[in-house]
Amino acid sequence: MTLDERLESVAVIGAAGKMGSGIVLLLAREMAKLKIKNPKKGYHLYAVDVSEKALDGLISYIRMQARKAAEKGCVMLRELYKDRPDLVENFDIINQFTQDVMSVLRPAIDLAVIKNARMVFEAVIEDEDLKIKILKQVNAICSSDTFYFTNTSSIPIHVIDDGADLGGRIIGFHFYNPPPVQKLVELIPARSTKKELVDISYEIATRLRKKIISSNDMAGFIGNGHFMRDILHATNEIERLSGTFSPVDAIYAINKVSQDFLIRPMGIFQLVDYVGVEVCQLIMRVMTTHISGVTLESDLINRMVEKKVIGGQYSDGSQKDGFLKYEKNRVAEIYDIDSGKYVMFDPEGWTKKVDEKLGPLPDGWLPWRKLLRDPNREEKLRTYFGNLKNMSTLGANLARAYFRRSKEIAENLVNYGVAHNVEDVNGVLTNGFYHFYGPVNDYVS
Repeated sequence: MTLDERLESVAVIGAAGKMGSGIVLLLAREMAKLKIKNPKKGYHLYAVDVSEKALDGLISYIRMQARKAAEKGCVMLRELYKDRPDLVENFDIINQFTQDVMSVLRPAIDLAVIKNARMVFEAVIEDEDLKIKILKQVNAICSSDTFYFTNTSSIPIHVIDDGADLGGRIIGFHFYNPPPVQKLVELIPARSTKKELVDISYEIATRLRKKIISSNDMAGFIGNGHFMRDILHATNEIERLSGTFSPVDAIYAINKVSQDFLIRPMGIFQLVDYVGVEVCQLIMRVMTTHISGVTLESDLINRMVEKKVIGGQYSDGSQKDGFLKYEKNRVAEIYDIDSGKYVMFDPEGWTKKVDEKLGPLPDGWLPWRKLLRDPNREEKLRTYFGNLKNMSTLGANLARAYFRRSKEIAENLVNYGVAHNVEDVNGVLTNGFYHFYGPVNDYVS
């Protein structure tokens, strides 16, 4: 069965969540284009979730995003609709494409509706038992040639395959958040995954304009294999700095080092909040369960979850409070885990004192956003990190320690057989996390 044939009937489970809704949007746009080219065929995208209210929100989201995509791609769509003389003005084309996208969508709360699906994308929460339970139910409904794509970011694919008895018809197809924007898909075939499914995965990724980096089937894969250990390095530094800084001061300091000194788009604790503190805890526990001899545990993360300070995002994409408190999506305060209250930034008080202890940023520093489209970025990064290498301030020392640990993590992912090579680790961090450089580099060596 070809990809085009499979795309006539597709399902997304967990469709109204942040990841699921993005996957639905990507597939709906692709299926609408096929429908335009093949008007006599039927295309159905079953968007399944447990909440009708959430599905109402999904419908509004897809309609709004389809219209935006049509407005941006009107020239391409004019070619697609070249056999439609009734579509003259741009607004005609925009309205028609929006209508075509919405016409493939089939929202539902009952799994039974997807019995004819030939491709099933699973995007429920990172819970091994739940994923297996749902996929086992779906497998009992769908055809024996249905292919399954799980968006798990940490659970070994062979565990899901065996648990749901899918016979090698499942692959890890890990979109990065948010799926319509992020270019990276981390592809994780199990040893049992059928070659036809691997081939179709590359084909659908190309259709969706995604870059694939393949990981071996070990818990956490490349992205979270690095990220979770990156978090643990940060929380260990918090403990190590306890004689120098209070917990609030230390969180501020390490977040600043990981964002400003390392020139990353977010500090480590801001990134934890973005993903979700509780989600990070779940992933660490999955990795601990499935990797022999490895214990990934953070007392700080666990205490945050116990206090129900768990970050994540609202349905409109705005940031929930976690380690940091956000005002208009900008960091404004830091959570004091001892008092259970947020402490406001004070540029003339405690934050200034922490900045003074860290020391100045090296000469040549520019913020990540300013370097994003700088044609001379590589040269400027080398100059900046050359200056950082020769500094002996606390901030520079912490940044170099971060560099060393990040590189060690990356090399171990290769040594332990998670990644095929260091280029793949660098590729995941630069494409999936928007770092300017991979962890294996010669900037500070």
